[in-house]
Amino acid sequence: MNRFNLLRNQNLSKWIGFLIAFFIFGLTVWYSNQFVRQLKSEEQTKVENYAQALQLLGSDEIFDSKVQDYLFGITSANKTMPVVLLDENGEIVYVNNIPEKIESDSVKLNKLIVKMKDLREAIEVDLGEFGKQYVYYENSQLLKRLQYYPMILVLIIILFVGFSYWYFRILKNTEQSYLWAGMAKETAHQIGTPLSSLMGWIEILRLEDENRDSVREMEKDILRLSQITERFSKIGSLPELGMANVVEVTENTVNYLTDRISKKVDLRFNSPKQEIRIPLNAALYSWVIENLVKNAVDAMQNIGAINVHISDRDTTVQISVEDTGPGIPKNRHKRIFDPGFTTKQRGWGLGLSLAKRIIENYHKGKIFVARSEKDAGTEIRIVLRKI
Repeated sequence: MNRFNLLRNQNLSKWIGFLIAFFIFGLTVWYSNQFVRQLKSEEQTKVENYAQALQLLGSDEIFDSKVQDYLFGITSANKTMPVVLLDENGEIVYVNNIPEKIESDSVKLNKLIVKMKDLREAIEVDLGEFGKQYVYYENSQLLKRLQYYPMILVLIIILFVGFSYWYFRILKNTEQSYLWAGMAKETAHQIGTPLSSLMGWIEILRLEDENRDSVREMEKDILRLSQITERFSKIGSLPELGMANVVEVTENTVNYLTDRISKKVDLRFNSPKQEIRIPLNAALYSWVIENLVKNAVDAMQNIGAINVHISDRDTTVQISVEDTGPGIPKNRHKRIFDPGFTTKQRGWGLGLSLAKRIIENYHKGKIFVARSEKDAGTEIRIVLRKI
């Protein structure tokens, strides 16, 4: 009877998990569609304002210089949407934001105009005795990207979860199975960082007229997802080491984390040299630094300072991560690297264990607690060989 109830509870949990996942998927698609509709509406309004400004400038009314400057500002404000202005005979009067290779080719330009006409009705500009002109426009590149961006992100997550489940079953009864479960959970946690950032950048897009910086930040997070997937694929197999600049890799990791952790944490990086090349797997090493920084942030409860610095020695390179947290008792200095050891209520205790494996097994280096004092912070040091 108890076994039957356990089986029933397991099946119920699976259905609940499936429904929650389906709800999250649906909510993501719905929210992205709502945002795309809103952005479309804003672009429509901008083009209508552009057409009205043209109509006022071409009318018989006389405006003072400030009003004229304002109207000219509206007509020149569009920096993203491709726009074509045609006269009553269908002749081109003006084009804006059209790629040069299309603008210089009459056949391609006419095809683009036909596409614009099929996309939506023209906005009419009545110039009185000078006749009428018609404004056609196409969606901006930002809007085109956002239409496909959520689906790509969801597809990546689905593929990741599917691959995780398949690989987990292969390693189910091995030591790597235990490590893999922790890595899967840790990777899912890491995916949450760029996902949260993406939602924040989308909110910024609603408030800002200039969207290029936001798009670049989105592209950084997509690249980060690719790097996380690369890390995921390397656990369980011996990775290849190549000569890499450990200063650059460390600094890039710290810079990425700076905007994605609490603003109450002062995260700094310093190195005496700009380039120190050593045998390194950049993807896995970056994960170690990221894990150490996030552990330090958690230990300080999102308030304090973290200093990541590099020291160059004759045959080795030392990377230290120092925080201002509560410190680690001396009897736990070695235990924190044991699989399953954790002081977090929801932790798996595999983050530092995997970090140790990456540094010592894969890179033949060392990782240890170099210093830790009660209420005076902790320094975890990594030692890597130059050759």
